[in-house]
Amino acid sequence: MDGISRRGVMCSAILGGVWTALSGGSRAEAQEQKKMKVYPNEHFYKADGTFNVEAAKAAFYEMFDFHKYPIVPRLKGDEFWVADFGLGKFTEIGMGGIFWLNFKEQNYFGHEIFLLPGQCIPEHKHVKTPDAGPKLESWHVRHGFVHIYGEGQATAGVETRIPPTHKECCKAKVEKKLMPGEVGHLGAAEQWHWMKGGDQGGIVTEYATYHDGKALRFSHSGIKF
Repeated sequence: MDGISRRGVMCSAILGGVWTALSGGSRAEAQEQKKMKVYPNEHFYKADGTFNVEAAKAAFYEMFDFHKYPIVPRLKGDEFWVADFGLGKFTEIGMGGIFWLNFKEQNYFGHEIFLLPGQCIPEHKHVKTPDAGPKLESWHVRHGFVHIYGEGQATAGVETRIPPTHKECCKAKVEKKLMPGEVGHLGAAEQWHWMKGGDQGGIVTEYATYHDGKALRFSHSGIKF
């Protein structure tokens, strides 16, 4: 106890209490900041029922900020696209994306997929066309997490996670969760597949062969894209 005064001990205790209170407040704030803002479906539609592209992009920009994902100039222009696939249920079936590159002659493609919390890419597949072979894909999660779905023996409990619009048509029921840094793959060419964003959304880099829009086929008959 040499060299330690009563006053010094009291000051340390008081300062320690203040620090605990402050750090506790900081932890509470940090926890609050971890909750990404989620909007109701009607937020993404205008009064006449048309899809509000600006509102959708704004929600993705908020997600980018949340994950500290760089908003580069190309993401501020028309190359950054959003879609509700004509179903009017953007929070259930929708996405954002940008094609970083798509080279037909060299047969490779780079795409970023953006999904809000709980949002799903509709089930689809890519068939062979005169301009492209059946597309092969791999998905590399950067931020948040996603579940990917492919063909095969259904994962137990998967039915509860199929979006309501796809309950009757869904074919891809093998489920795999991908966390940041993990990579998943399409099981085989021309297989049905879809993807669902986690509770903090998902930012996913797709590596693939050439993408021909004419090759897209959707299992839901009402999809427009």
